[in-house]
Amino acid sequence: MQQYRLTKNACYLTGMTMAISANLSPVLFLTFRDMYDLSYTLLGFLVVINFFTQLFVDLIFTFFTKYFNIHKAVKITPFIVFVGLILYAILPRIFPDMAFLWIVIGTVIFSVASGLSEVLMSPVIAAIPSENPEREMSKLHSMYAWGVVGVVILSTLFLLVFGSRNWMYLALLWSVVPLTAFIMFLKSKLPQMDNFGEKQNQTKIFNKGIILCAVCIFFGGAAECTMSQWASGFIENAIGVPKVYGDIIGVALFAALLGTGRTLYSKYGKKIINILLFGMLGAGICYLTASLSLSPAVGIIACALTGIFTAMLWPGTLIYVEEKFQNVGVAIYALMAAGGDMGASVAPQLVGIVSDKFSLTNWALKISEMFQISTEQVGMRAGLLVAGFFPIAGVLCILCMKKYFKNHSKN
Repeated sequence: MQQYRLTKNACYLTGMTMAISANLSPVLFLTFRDMYDLSYTLLGFLVVINFFTQLFVDLIFTFFTKYFNIHKAVKITPFIVFVGLILYAILPRIFPDMAFLWIVIGTVIFSVASGLSEVLMSPVIAAIPSENPEREMSKLHSMYAWGVVGVVILSTLFLLVFGSRNWMYLALLWSVVPLTAFIMFLKSKLPQMDNFGEKQNQTKIFNKGIILCAVCIFFGGAAECTMSQWASGFIENAIGVPKVYGDIIGVALFAALLGTGRTLYSKYGKKIINILLFGMLGAGICYLTASLSLSPAVGIIACALTGIFTAMLWPGTLIYVEEKFQNVGVAIYALMAAGGDMGASVAPQLVGIVSDKFSLTNWALKISEMFQISTEQVGMRAGLLVAGFFPIAGVLCILCMKKYFKNHSKN
């Protein structure tokens, strides 16, 4: 409806701010490693902080939604991202000896807002009258993907032109996006939303169908975010492609395919459960190919193609929940976001830990001698190989979902 056009645009821009929050640090991983001498485990820990903070916010909204003023929470969300990015950029420059601590503090602040965005933007879009709400939901999530494209390409070019030591000015520039979204929300009209409890019984959150969907989005979040977070470092260090080419050809193409998949579904999509199954299977194959292939071209293509396969895993699970359950309130959206954030936290951190630990083993030394690559490259490949477990397990989860809801519909 015409009266909600500005509201939709503010939600879309907020979706892009989530891309900044989730992907700015990964683009800067190697910059932080060089400037502050951080291990891959600590770099992966930044991702864990990001998504576990979001997870904490998700869980609060799952159980205590009725205590929040939803409209005020929606409007203030992008402003919190703005504050977090400002502190993230400025404090490490002022206190370089404690740079990692201040990066963590900034990350926590804008991650709180990302958690709010995940919980609140989807029900806002769902509550706006529309002829095809499923496609509107897919369009919302496509904005995140196109935001990733912008973050990766523009950030990479900025670092190339101005140098990695000026990364803090990059963060300051990106802070303009959430500030703009905040101003738009101040002028927007928000629709009425069901917090939780008016139309639902809270015990319904924990029925088997909802839990299966939460597990599915866990594997989907893991499959999508692991490649999103680690593709830049993997392509540069494990494959040996210069960062500027690896980021633009591999990471940005991953995000572009992610956005393309969501945009296509918003126009033509149907039978979401089959798309989920196909996506998990394809993502698993891409992870195995990227980690095991010694061809740089094949490795980059596999990283990029993961985008099209993971495109609908997160939003598609939300769409499936809306298909199977009536009157989905904010609390269930929060539970789904919690599942996705858990996957997005555990899997990328696991990649960092495996990469660090495996590179020190005798196996890594033997493999490096056999294939003429460094033990660090072997370690990163092992980390990405382990990450392939998540979409493969997701295939089994979706098969269980299909069986459950088929039997449930009969009953």
